[in-house]
Amino acid sequence: MGKYVIRRLLQMIPVFIGVTFIIYAAVFALGDPTVGRCGERPCPPGYIAAFRKEYNLDQPLVVQYLLYMGDVIRGDFGTNFYGNKVLDELAQRWPTTLKLAFMALIIESVIGITAGVLAGIRRGKFIDNLVTVSTLFLISIPIFVIASVAQLIFGVRLGWFPVTATQGTWYQLIMPAFVLASASVAYIARLMRANLSENLRADYVRTAKAKGLTNRRTVGVHTLRNSLIPVVTFIGIDVGALMGGAIVTERVFNINGIGNFLFRSINTKDGTSVVGTIVCLVLIYLIVNLLVDVLYGFLDPRISHD
Repeated sequence: MGKYVIRRLLQMIPVFIGVTFIIYAAVFALGDPTVGRCGERPCPPGYIAAFRKEYNLDQPLVVQYLLYMGDVIRGDFGTNFYGNKVLDELAQRWPTTLKLAFMALIIESVIGITAGVLAGIRRGKFIDNLVTVSTLFLISIPIFVIASVAQLIFGVRLGWFPVTATQGTWYQLIMPAFVLASASVAYIARLMRANLSENLRADYVRTAKAKGLTNRRTVGVHTLRNSLIPVVTFIGIDVGALMGGAIVTERVFNINGIGNFLFRSINTKDGTSVVGTIVCLVLIYLIVNLLVDVLYGFLDPRISHD
């Protein structure tokens, strides 16, 4: 296991360099980052020269990237165009995004897996049809529509939850978390149903039943663990989106999180904040996927990391 983790960490290095270089080049090499910095009028040549020198934009692209990554390694994600440290900006917003992501992850895992198991063991019956139709319904509706309808019904008309979550308290984040998890719940339920239905027809399940194991033990101990592997893969991929703060959800509910910060940075052409935020998200995504790969061995002992 230790050798596998080290090997995966080494594999992550070129992936991290490649992704961050593409993002850096897309933000700073394509177009002029000084556009819009002086309002509707063009910026004076002196301002442009000072701006490019401050952010090393007067250097070749590769040199710019190496200088930036050198600062990142030292824990400096740069200073944005408003004079604020990007790391400080992110530190203010991470707690809110972490809470939102954690709540959404729990909601989608519990509801999605439970619905998928019930549909899988009662295939062709009412609960199976209900899960199939409801998940298709959730997948078909854009997330901003679900968020707006939830605000109108549960926030304005019923008054159960706050319409916005500006302070980012646990209570304020309940409705945004359900909205953020809605599409993932549908995908997890469908994945769980499909894999559980397939595994219930496998030879080892028939053998377990022939040996006298109860249906609950057969499903709960043997079939469920094997069926969880693709679900865990999806959840690992989804964590990247959740940690990104789901830009649409945070915008609709006015949540002061990473997603909202990233949206404002893109909107104001604040390249340093955009690159710094994405670098953090790439690191989180790579680490989570490593943890998911390690978890495979615990779910299915037949999977070897050697």
